[in-house]
Amino acid sequence: MLGHRLRGGEVIELISDLGGGKTTFVRGMARGFGSTDKVSSPSFTISKVYKAGKKQLHHFDFYRLNEAGVVADELAELLGDKNIVVVVEWANIVHGVLPPDRLSITFSTTNENSRQLTFNLPKSKDYLVKD
Repeated sequence: MLGHRLRGGEVIELISDLGGGKTTFVRGMARGFGSTDKVSSPSFTISKVYKAGKKQLHHFDFYRLNEAGVVADELAELLGDKNIVVVVEWANIVHGVLPPDRLSITFSTTNENSRQLTFNLPKSKDYLVKD
């Protein structure tokens, strides 16, 4: 449902433990956004791009990095682009780059096959308004 409402320009932070369901969530979000690309975890590649017409969803995973380095610069260049949705996992090392008005989603494991999601919505943007 969230993917259908994304217009571009949004920044989304995903927070959970390993195996918390972040990539599965991005898979559904990308599909809802209009991408038919195969979604997989960017843990080893740091980032992946999924196309949806003229728009893109950039998925970053900083789990394996001790510092963001040049990838933080790449991330900063994408922020605010109205044709790009930015999704970040393990964002602690780039909090200084991310805008304060990002959507944060926390995943809590309730049992082996289910998660509880908590949405922290930014005050300055409305990510869930239907067009």
